[in-house]
This record gives sequence, structure tokens and C-alpha cells, in this order.
Amino acid sequence: MLRSTPAPPLTATSAASRRRTADSRGSARTSLTSSSPRSPEPSRAERGAETQRNTRVYGRRIGRPLRKQRQELLDQLLPHLRLTVVDGEPLDPRALFPGLQDVWIETGFGFGEHLAWQAAAHPDVGFVGCELFINGVASLVRHVQEQNLANVRIADTDAFRVFSVLPTASIGRAFLLFPDPWPKARHHRRRFVRSDVLDLYARVLRDGAELRFATDHTAYCTWALSHVVRHGAFEWTAETAAEWRRRPADWPPTRYEQRALEAGRKPAFLTFRRRPRAENSGAAG
Repeated sequence: MLRSTPAPPLTATSAASRRRTADSRGSARTSLTSSSPRSPEPSRAERGAETQRNTRVYGRRIGRPLRKQRQELLDQLLPHLRLTVVDGEPLDPRALFPGLQDVWIETGFGFGEHLAWQAAAHPDVGFVGCELFINGVASLVRHVQEQNLANVRIADTDAFRVFSVLPTASIGRAFLLFPDPWPKARHHRRRFVRSDVLDLYARVLRDGAELRFATDHTAYCTWALSHVVRHGAFEWTAETAAEWRRRPADWPPTRYEQRALEAGRKPAFLTFRRRPRAENSGAAG
């Protein structure tokens, strides 16, 4: 059984990053130290094969065979929803969604329930979803068809390829929800929250844009928080512990959150804001 390790106190790190003294808000944040057991089931990546060697994103590509009806729906609709990435060729996200006010991106959208909910709630925003897991792609395609969503595009390819062709400051919000925590030390380099990936987010996010992160793995939460605040391009928006312990109202539940709760694990919901580039000239972007 994999278990979360207790997280070290974070008050000093967060306070220094946000230029705040240690007050009640800072002390509330240190309660990330509670440890909770992991589910006995293997990680999402370990349940299946890893992706092809020419990608920097780790995870399974194919799970259970799709039912005939689901496969037919995927074959019919995915060509119309697919975001085709040509390496080295800039991609204007606004051109994908003419007339819409903004473009948001979700990296690793799982089975798509969060992205579909957001797309339905924000019809004036275009959504780019990145996911290699074909069963998850098929699930989102079904959501798009059932809800008649016209503001969704799917990149069923390496997310790094998508980030590489997006213009600087072109994205208004980014979601990274319940990524694989890769709990073994030798696999930490596979975690999606690390300095080089944060450089990519910092480049494509506009000043003031949000980066939303969720995890049910205590050690990964600590890892993510320390990496993001140390990066310098982002500030943590939480003022009280309740703000990261409870899922915000505009943040719908997903099956991964439900599995965590059923297993006795309490998810954390972290929101970071892209600092203005003028005040953070040393960070990427």
C-alpha cells in the first residue's frame, strides 16, 4: 500500500513568496501536514502501459476496449473536435474559437466531466483539453455530444507539443487536476509540476490568469505548492485554510475526487495567479 508522507511546514515558504508576515492566514496553511493513507489500487499510470517513447508525458494511452457504440461516436466526432498540432507552427487559440471572449486549457482532463462542466457553464470561453488516454477522450466526446458543446477542442497528443505552439500570454486559465502523483522517489521527475513545466505555464498564461491544481496526495500537494511559489511567476491566492480544503463552487466534482473521498483521502484545491510580468521580470515569460 502506498501512503502519503507527512508534509513539512510551509508557512515560511509561502510567506516569503507572498511577502507576508506569519499571521493567522499563514499558520492555517501549515495544516497540509496531516497524512492520509493511499488507496491500495495502483496509480493510474501503473495500471496500463506508458505512452510512446517520443513523448514527455507519462501515462497509459489505452485502457479497456471501447464498446462499439462509444468507438463509433469517437470515430464520428473526434475528427471534428481534434486540435491538430504541427510542430514549429504557431497556433492561435482565438482562431479556434472565433467570437469567444477567452481560451482556457485543461491538461490531462481524465474522463472530461470537469472540462465539459466548465464549457457548459462558460459558453463564451473556448476550451482546449489535452489528454492521451483514449478512453478519457471518448468520454469527453460523449459529453460534448450529449450537451451539444460547441466550445471544446481536444488535443489527443503530448501536452508539451500544444504548449510549444501556443503564443505567449494567450491563455486565460489553466487546470491541472488530480495528475498522477508518481509517489516513488525515482519517478518524481515524471511529475507534471516541476520547474520546466511551470516555465511553460508562465509563458502561455496572461498576467492575472489562474492556474488551478488539485490532488489527493499529501506529499504531492506539498511538492506542488513549494515548486510553484518558488518559481516566482505565480502567487498562491488562498487567504485561509478553508480555501484550499474545500472545492470551490465553480469547480465541479470528478470521479477522481470521489474515489479519494471514498478512500478517506482529503483533496486539496490550490489556485495560483500569474503575476504581472513587469513585477516578475526574472521568471519565465
